[in-house]
Amino acid sequence: MTDIAIGTRSWLDAVKPYVEKTPLAALFLGISSGFPFAMIGANLSSRLAQDGIDKKSVTAFSLVLLAYNLKWLWAWVVEGVKLPLLHRLGQRVSWMLLAGVLVMAAVVNLALVDPAADLMATVRAAILLGVAGATFDIIIDGYRIEILRPEQLGIGAGMSQYGWRIGAAAAGALGLVLAQYWDWTVAYLVCALFALPAMLAALVVGEPERHREIAGRKSGGELVQAIIGPFVDFFKRKGALLVLLFIIVHKIGDTLANLTFRLLFNDLGYSNEEIALYDVGVGFWALLAGIFVGGVLYARLGLKRSVLISLVLMAISNFSFAALAAAGKSNIGMAGAIGFENFASGIGGVAVVAYFSALCDLRFTAAQYAMISAAASIVGRFLTGTSAGALIERFGYVDFYVLTTVLALPGIILFWLMMRSGLVDSSVGSAATDEGGQAPA
Repeated sequence: MTDIAIGTRSWLDAVKPYVEKTPLAALFLGISSGFPFAMIGANLSSRLAQDGIDKKSVTAFSLVLLAYNLKWLWAWVVEGVKLPLLHRLGQRVSWMLLAGVLVMAAVVNLALVDPAADLMATVRAAILLGVAGATFDIIIDGYRIEILRPEQLGIGAGMSQYGWRIGAAAAGALGLVLAQYWDWTVAYLVCALFALPAMLAALVVGEPERHREIAGRKSGGELVQAIIGPFVDFFKRKGALLVLLFIIVHKIGDTLANLTFRLLFNDLGYSNEEIALYDVGVGFWALLAGIFVGGVLYARLGLKRSVLISLVLMAISNFSFAALAAAGKSNIGMAGAIGFENFASGIGGVAVVAYFSALCDLRFTAAQYAMISAAASIVGRFLTGTSAGALIERFGYVDFYVLTTVLALPGIILFWLMMRSGLVDSSVGSAATDEGGQAPA
């Protein structure tokens, strides 16, 4: 059993990695990873709602985020294709720079469309940003896992999630404020700059030492391995299908709930400035506390118990929004719901993401994590886009968020069974070892 699974470090060792170079780099990677999601998620929802688009159409736009669930289809390109000229910087660094430029261009494109005048043009622009953002995520995740040592995976995952929330919340809040005082075009143009932190981090840190080139014949063998290798390696492991089932079901309730928060806030009568204040203010500090607590729990309790605790807390956080919906507009209630949701997400960002990172093989880090992260939210995201708005209109917000809490239970039960059977220990890959070989069971 590995140390990352059982947790053996002291309290000092649990805090020290927060100030090390590569976990700090993971923070900047997360900032750039989070902002495209806000541009086509919360901000676009607010933009469409303020333009008078109906709820069903607003929630249907979340289907654009399915690009993040389909990114495994083209992850092999990032893994196996060498970019002309830029490749001298390294496979990971070169793709980081290209993907960052593509995201910035896609955000600018979305800034220049008018949803009220041409909804289909907005759809096309959102899809382009979804694909560009998902490609950016492929390289960001692969780069993050490879620059971190095995014992840093928990803290690095937490710092990345911290950065993701900073990027998403800061871009979301900045977008709301700029839209209120200027317009949405200006808001999107300014927010395009959030792609820069990841690009700069890659240039400063450089190509990861743990990156493993894909083996294969020079006449296309590497490309074939980049396409099929990630799947062959993952599915030949003991209990692979059960692990995949957990990945798919563990976040259904959370994904279904998260993309509807802005609709709830708008219907409760909160202003843009109030939403920005509580998302950035209360949410920021609660997330900071959650990540710190998650890092300590991960180091002291190990991977298994910290993941189980985070799953339970994330389920309860969904119920807090049912309570807010029942109470009506309340600044204290909104602060409590957002605060607890961010605290639970901070803990989950350390534990769950660390487990998913540890599942990867260093030869196929970007492609395997793309597959894992895509599977983690595809069901919830599909349900959000196809039925969330209709469910809210039919049952109301209170029953809707109670339903999302119930949907979190299968993931909790399944992970507990995986712990009991030893499958959690035996499912990790070479990213969980210093040597880059198969992790011990």
